Amino acid sequence: MAKILKRTLRGGNMLNPTPVVMVSCGNTPDQYNIITIAWAGTVSSDPPMCSISIRPERHSHAIIKENGSFVINLVTNELASYADWCGVRSGKKYNKFLETGLTPVRASKVNAPLIEESPVNLECKVTLIIPLGTHDLFLAEVVAVHVNEKLFSKKSDAIELFRAHLVTYSHGHYYRVGEKIGKFGFSVEKKRHP
Repeated sequence: MAKILKRTLRGGNMLNPTPVVMVSCGNTPDQYNIITIAWAGTVSSDPPMCSISIRPERHSHAIIKENGSFVINLVTNELASYADWCGVRSGKKYNKFLETGLTPVRASKVNAPLIEESPVNLECKVTLIIPLGTHDLFLAEVVAVHVNEKLFSKKSDAIELFRAHLVTYSHGHYYRVGEKIGKFGFSVEKKRHP
């Protein structure tokens, strides 16, 4: 195998691509806000937990800290322009639900609205906030998940998330999630012979 040439760079955030999510927050309609985040991730499966990172000066930071909850709304190709707009505009100056026409729906277990147009919504209760320099990390338990009925397989009732046409983010650009190349364990799966 030929030697691979690589450059060594200073430390930086090179874990890419990342999911694009719209995080909705606020306890009352006059407080509702949407912040677009690319720094979100899964951190535990039992209990189900996730994390988001937000700069303390962002409008949503104080709302989430005060209410102790938020909703992660997955972003599709159709929602990418809304996510971008919500990411470059401040909730201090704009009512993002009103400006975008996105529909807030009361969550079932947390004090924050779902975005109805998103195919998947994760209701999250904050368990810990960790200051980490430029951003604070919000760790949260996922207490309810809402999935669009159209994403369930008619044959097996499994969720076919690929049908949602989700979006990722990498170094200032948005990308569609690509085609399936395998499933968990495919590299060690026994091959069937005809």
